[in-house]
Amino acid sequence: MRRLLSALAVTSFVVTGLPALTWAQSLPGFTLFSGVKAENQLPFRLDFGGQANGWDRYILRIPAKRMKLAVGQFAINYPEYYKGTFDQNKIEVRVKGKAVPLSEVKWDKEGKLINIFPQEPVPAGSPVEVVLSNVKNPSFGGVYYFNCQVLSPGDVPLLRYMGTWILSIN
Repeated sequence: MRRLLSALAVTSFVVTGLPALTWAQSLPGFTLFSGVKAENQLPFRLDFGGQANGWDRYILRIPAKRMKLAVGQFAINYPEYYKGTFDQNKIEVRVKGKAVPLSEVKWDKEGKLINIFPQEPVPAGSPVEVVLSNVKNPSFGGVYYFNCQVLSPGDVPLLRYMGTWILSIN
């Protein structure tokens, strides 16, 4: 009986622990004490594991429910201490899985800001992915808050906060 209970305990630990480890590598898990409310945390994926000083692809998602208005500009700012680099020629926006044509992408290195301008406004209620390819991760790991703001066409020319991606580089 003791062996059966021991085997059952070990098996349940392995079965419940593996999915959590796999999930944590691709999407943000439950974050405690981040300073960002749970409803403002946006999902993302780091395709190549988020290794320090490595090359990566960031897939930054905005759920359809957050897209209440059409979007004519995406502005992504990141912290001063993030020392990675971006290839502005390898930035794209996908709506419902399809790339949308962009009129311009501006990376302001000093201002720590990436501005993305689609040719046509991204429709409201659409799931959006901002894909940053050929990213060189910082030399040292850490937690980095990437904030997303948007500008709607015909709206008051003020950026509206959409949410924050909390990226962890190992």
